[in-house]
Amino acid sequence: MFLIAGIARGDDPLTYERHVRPILKAHCFDCHGATAEPEGGLDLRLRRFMVRGGDSGAAILPGEPAESYLLERIQTGEMPPGDKKVTAEEYLLLKQWIATGAITAREEPEELDEGIVITAEEREFWSFQPLVRPSVPELADSNGVRTPIDAFILARLQQDGLEFSPEADDRTLLYRATIDITGLPPTPAEVADYLTNESPDKYKTLIDKLLASPRYGERWARHWLDVAGYADTEGYTPSDADRPWAYRYRDYVIKSLNADKPFDQFVLEQLAGDELVSPPYKNLNQQQIEYLTATGFLRMAVDGTGSGANDDKARNHTIADTIKIVTTSLLGLSAGCAQCHDHRYDPIPHTDYYQLRAIFEPALDWKNWQTPGQRLISLYTDAERAAANKVEEKVKIIAAERNVQLKQYIQEELEKELSKHGKRLRQKLRAAYETPADQRTDEQKLLLKVNPSINITGGTLYQYNQASADELKKFDKKIAEIRKQKPVQKFIRALTEKSGQVPVTHLFYRGEYQQPKQAVTPAAFSICSPTGNRFEIPVNSEHLPSTGRRLAFARWLFRGTHPLVGRVLVNRFWMYHFGRAIVGTPSNFGVLGQKPSHPKLLDWLAVEFANNGWSLKSLHRQIMLSTVYRQSSKSDPAQSAFDGAAIDGANLLYWKKPLIRLRAEALYDRILATSGALEQQLYGPPVAITTDIAGQIVVAGESKRRSIYVKVKRTQPVALLKSFDAPVMEVNCERRPSSTVATQALMLMNSQYILKHAKSFAQRVAREAGNVKALPMEGALPQFDDIADAEAQQIPFPQQIVLAWQLAYGRQPTADEYLAALNLLSEQISILAADSNRAKDIAPGLQAMTNLCQVLMSSNEFLYID
Repeated sequence: MFLIAGIARGDDPLTYERHVRPILKAHCFDCHGATAEPEGGLDLRLRRFMVRGGDSGAAILPGEPAESYLLERIQTGEMPPGDKKVTAEEYLLLKQWIATGAITAREEPEELDEGIVITAEEREFWSFQPLVRPSVPELADSNGVRTPIDAFILARLQQDGLEFSPEADDRTLLYRATIDITGLPPTPAEVADYLTNESPDKYKTLIDKLLASPRYGERWARHWLDVAGYADTEGYTPSDADRPWAYRYRDYVIKSLNADKPFDQFVLEQLAGDELVSPPYKNLNQQQIEYLTATGFLRMAVDGTGSGANDDKARNHTIADTIKIVTTSLLGLSAGCAQCHDHRYDPIPHTDYYQLRAIFEPALDWKNWQTPGQRLISLYTDAERAAANKVEEKVKIIAAERNVQLKQYIQEELEKELSKHGKRLRQKLRAAYETPADQRTDEQKLLLKVNPSINITGGTLYQYNQASADELKKFDKKIAEIRKQKPVQKFIRALTEKSGQVPVTHLFYRGEYQQPKQAVTPAAFSICSPTGNRFEIPVNSEHLPSTGRRLAFARWLFRGTHPLVGRVLVNRFWMYHFGRAIVGTPSNFGVLGQKPSHPKLLDWLAVEFANNGWSLKSLHRQIMLSTVYRQSSKSDPAQSAFDGAAIDGANLLYWKKPLIRLRAEALYDRILATSGALEQQLYGPPVAITTDIAGQIVVAGESKRRSIYVKVKRTQPVALLKSFDAPVMEVNCERRPSSTVATQALMLMNSQYILKHAKSFAQRVAREAGNVKALPMEGALPQFDDIADAEAQQIPFPQQIVLAWQLAYGRQPTADEYLAALNLLSEQISILAADSNRAKDIAPGLQAMTNLCQVLMSSNEFLYID
């Protein structure tokens, strides 16, 4: 077997189409094949073109690599230009191909269309193959198989002599499932109830209960908001203007997931919800509001036109980022490369990119652009508008009365000031004052400048007569009270098209909007449709007030024949459950992406997802009820018939459950929940952020809402969340890293957030310790004869230590942990009681317990889910 450039070959000959063309496409076609007039007259798209050569003669001489000019230019480094060069392995492959006669896989076509065509070899790539339901493996030894998922995983394990790890214990499964689905830990009461429940169906019942919780939508909305690029600000410029109504899209996602809205409908509404509502968008019902709100998905990209940069560059940047969000989240392709030229690795021609752009351009028309403020849709009904007008009529009456009084007060003060001057000057000053500012002569302007006390206005009246200014404030207060009667006007941050406005989309040469070339019609990527049956979209719908392009595109995506959408979605959901995906590059299913570790399982999941009505909750059940998911995360050779770590150290085959560190938001929320401070309120405007005394971005005020409701400001990410890998939304987040760095430990040691909630945790422990519900445990905690003495020294009750462990970890402390905690508290209290400089507003016992609680919340057991 010979391996080169990632291609394994046995006796198969090297061919241009399968082995050589991908190299030339990546390095050379941009100049020698993609354009109508190739540079130097050299076209490398066919073997015979290479033999024919260009201005410098033949590029290759079959059978004579030493005489082939192409290899000479590559070897000297002259070609390709730029920093990215042909690798040594690629050069060797080209040389071997020429030496063996420069063979082609088939007879080359007589004619070739302009540009880079998609070849049969490219269509053979795994992710572009039609989606077909694979048969579930039948295993001779099916020990541990509960679901088809298990059969696929075990079949692969058995190929390497591996098997499933033992099932995790009840407490681990409870914690794993609860945090996985809700993002919050179970309460001590829930732990005790589950561990004492002897029903054989208790785990399945648990999953159903968790999926029915409103906390589910909050947890899983965060996953989708990552790929949608959700942010509460516009970005692009340092001003980073606020998006005051973006949160309505966030709430739409939470509600949709809680309702288990079929995912095809969920995506359709986000791509084309406005095309399901007839304009004008007035007197909207709840369904119409939901449809329009959903299009916030297409309004999540950075939009500099709302941050002081409403120019062509910023507009096209927004469109490009929107396309990136759509393609990475739904198609799993890094299509951005094709914005400037034919994609060097994947079969996405330059033209295809702009045909996809044409689907969205009627709503994102860069030549007739609408700024964020201009795109807002008011939710005022006619009745509310009429009510608001009535309120303003009342305001006008009060305002008129105020104006009369204001003029009187000003006149009184003016007369007092004029009386301080002689008759002649007094007349000139009065005339200058009474002349409108834009009509004053230079002499009058100078006169008022020299005598500034004459310039009396409503804003300066308080300087002359505070009592009169106070009387005017009474009018202002009355007006404010009246205006409180107005219905609050709310808005939707939506994407819509202007009726009757159908822009023409042009291909941009080298991606430069200043260099538009030929017009293109809307269509999906060619590679996603069978040869000769490309999905194309009418330029303008005959049945809708909009063009209907996005609606047609959304419906086609879920028609059942698309090779990518189902695979991409289930791969991403699998990743959130297991910490890594079946395809390790969830937003790149192309040539440079990773191959699936379990391709048949991926296809089976994708087909099942569609067959089950695109129900995400059904998919959760299938995954979480499997043996694969229920395995222990610990490798225990004494209990296993194999040494899985030696065979598959990275656990790519899932012989045990991967250990997962909490996402930043889940850590933030777990701290809140453990301290007893978490607020359960759903939905609403984002929680404000601010800068603390150390210059770090923190949540403002005393809000204790979940992290999903904290404001996402692109230029000011919350420090704690950022430390634990929460994304900064430059575009969107395709896959989060999971780093382990020193700054995380420092954050947990010094963050005011954790210090504050460690104190709340300690106060909760002191408050609730008398109600501790014992958990099942092995052995008993050690007993002490000096408890009374300990209490006299303000050492917290032993029950407090037990409750602290139950709240933090859902288990009893071990004997060693218990003794260590008791010793720590004793030492801390002694030190604190003797410290004359300590803060006197917190008792030594509470401060000591606070320190212990901070330790518990900073531990690996708190940070990781096994």
